[in-house]
Amino acid sequence: MVKLVKPSVDLKLAYMSHYEEWKESEEEMIPWVIGKDPTDFEGMVSSLLEAEKGIGLPEGWVPDSTYWLIDEEYRILGVVNIRHSLTNHLMNAGGHIGYGIRPSERQKGYATEILRLALEKTRELGIKRVLVVCDAINIGSEKTICKNGGVEDNDFVEDDGNVIKRYWIG
Repeated sequence: MVKLVKPSVDLKLAYMSHYEEWKESEEEMIPWVIGKDPTDFEGMVSSLLEAEKGIGLPEGWVPDSTYWLIDEEYRILGVVNIRHSLTNHLMNAGGHIGYGIRPSERQKGYATEILRLALEKTRELGIKRVLVVCDAINIGSEKTICKNGGVEDNDFVEDDGNVIKRYWIG
């Protein structure tokens, strides 16, 4: 059984294990919030919780909620970041929900589950239609979005030619 929890200083060891695994993989850290420097762990957790209330956000950013996907042993399996509204950029290339599963826990159904649980959180926030996006080359993410009811919309092509697949749920 897995569940979403808000970031907590109590989970520092579990988070650092998750963070170090991502760093060692040399993959892009997804969602973007896991790229935050955890050296000041309490400060990092505080900034994540403040972002939910719109505190301390850079100009033009929207409030967002971050959750950690944990198992019964309180291991962090993945992270999800939920944007409460959409800017023009998020409408094209970011969407409401960004999520990532730590490399060693992939292909076990956790991506489908983290998105399903995140969709429950968007309903709690009053978001009726949720935009979820992925790079066109990310077939796994595309399948995960479709399993959660994603309906394909127009693609967005970034300046570098990367194609973003856009899906609405709800």
